[in-house]
Amino acid sequence: MNALTVKFPLAALVLFLTTSFAAAQEKAQLPPGLQFYKGREIAQTMSYHGARWLTRDRREREERCSLMWVNLGVKPGMTVCDMGCGNGFHSLQLAKMVGPKGKVLAVDIQPQMLKLLNERAKEAKVTNVKPILGTLADPKLPKGEVDMILCVDVYHEFSHPEHMLNAMRDSLSPEGRVVLVEYRLEDPEVPIKLLHKMSKKQILKELPPNGLKLVHQFDRLPWQHMMFFGRDQDFVPDASGASGSE
Repeated sequence: MNALTVKFPLAALVLFLTTSFAAAQEKAQLPPGLQFYKGREIAQTMSYHGARWLTRDRREREERCSLMWVNLGVKPGMTVCDMGCGNGFHSLQLAKMVGPKGKVLAVDIQPQMLKLLNERAKEAKVTNVKPILGTLADPKLPKGEVDMILCVDVYHEFSHPEHMLNAMRDSLSPEGRVVLVEYRLEDPEVPIKLLHKMSKKQILKELPPNGLKLVHQFDRLPWQHMMFFGRDQDFVPDASGASGSE
């Protein structure tokens, strides 16, 4: 998917209509989105109307984002995905970390979020971020090429978790990692609605059965779990195609 552009509004309109039609076709072919997955209620996707919350001034103080970035293991030249990128809070930082020879694939299902990302990238003069309009079931990532997929407070909103996890797993390079960052359900002091929290137990109930193996954890963030998953080479997909919803 090419980057949406604010410089050529007619082309952007054509692109929006084309991708919207394609997304509508794909949605019609998918089973309905799940309301529950393996005992967990799935949260609604945050609207682009709430995008300012992603760049709030107190976010670093509350979440220590800089500590999370330092411990990601991102290196210059990597291809990194910011899944559910929103207005690009993490994407722009990742762009600096991968450097001019690296690339950030910024995926969101809301064209409005990608427009906000483009505006912020243009203002910051960042050129190595590629916005991608994904769908509810497909992030539109290249297979076998992504070194890291960062999912910050977004996985719990996936309405088609197995479709997404399958696509994410297929997109990973041989040593690629999916990094899940989710608000801790175990901690009642984390001031986030329960629907937007996940426990480690629940995370491990969902990702390993979908071919992703826990390889590392970082437990020093104030509000969030940070868990690293790689491809499980011994994983055999369930031929029955059962959704695992409960």
